[in-house]
Amino acid sequence: MDRKKLVLLLGALIIAIGTAVAARSIFAGASAPQAEAAVAVPVGPKVLVAQRGLPVGTIVTADAIGFQQWPEGLVQDAYFIDGEADIAKLLGTVVRHPITAGEPVTQGSLVAPGDRGFLAAALGPGMRAVTVPVSAKTGVGGFVFPGDRVDLVLTQTVKGAEGTDLKTSETILSNLRVLATDQSTTQETVEGKTVVRAFRTVTLEVTPKIAEKVAVAQTIGTLSLSLRSIADSQSELERAIAEGVVNIPDDATPEEEERLLRSAMTRPSDKAATFVTGGDVSRFQRRSMPAMTSSRPEPMTIAAPSMGVSTPAPQGGASSAPVQTGPTVRVTRGKNTTEVPVGTN
Repeated sequence: MDRKKLVLLLGALIIAIGTAVAARSIFAGASAPQAEAAVAVPVGPKVLVAQRGLPVGTIVTADAIGFQQWPEGLVQDAYFIDGEADIAKLLGTVVRHPITAGEPVTQGSLVAPGDRGFLAAALGPGMRAVTVPVSAKTGVGGFVFPGDRVDLVLTQTVKGAEGTDLKTSETILSNLRVLATDQSTTQETVEGKTVVRAFRTVTLEVTPKIAEKVAVAQTIGTLSLSLRSIADSQSELERAIAEGVVNIPDDATPEEEERLLRSAMTRPSDKAATFVTGGDVSRFQRRSMPAMTSSRPEPMTIAAPSMGVSTPAPQGGASSAPVQTGPTVRVTRGKNTTEVPVGTN
């Protein structure tokens, strides 16, 4: 091989080596991660937020709200700030505007007891508030608080002849929300413990028709409260969905589905009432309706009216002018029949 070809070969080799080294450096530099300075977000104070979705009319409890760190630039004057707001004073207030889970609670979204329109804000759409008297025995010993759900039990005695009375008790209404006990809508706590107090009245949330039934039930017998478990609403909701009572459209949004399910869970019911008689408790009591007492008035028969003209003066007595009479009816009570002018008492 001559010198000229050898020089060209060495030059090509050097160029190839240099190109390979340069390419390696370029690719190595491109794949190396570049360190960037993280943007620091100013840490703000803790603000009060909803721990779960709070629809309109929700009575605020300790597990419904809590403080959470919030960015400094997003804090507003209407927020409740940790260290400035007393969360204990907010318990028992009612949500005036819907609050989603994780959303800050504003001062305008709550209405406190004693404020104008408080009870109206606590009521759901189309609902009514009724108050029933209770005692320590009929009010679960004071272990009923605003926001709980109860059943209403009616106890009465059906009178019969000669002491054959029927003792009976029946659940006439279920899933009623407690709005207030006496005039208190909050749970009093001392050193972190809920204070149990006896109360004389309970205000319940009902439908207009159920309100009428409660008014009549108070005149029949004694009303008692039966505290419901939290799990009852969920199990009854599942049964209602299985039976087709709750119909959720296929094209319903998650918000609409949640609203329909919440409405079904909180709806009071006056159907499928259960009952117990004295015979179910004691062998010495009755199980069936007794014979009615004989103190009922005799049946009254009313005959067709007859037209009267005048009555003559009584014989053997002082004369008097004839008394003009109008139409009369014959009224029969037992074996006695009398004529009574129409229009007299």
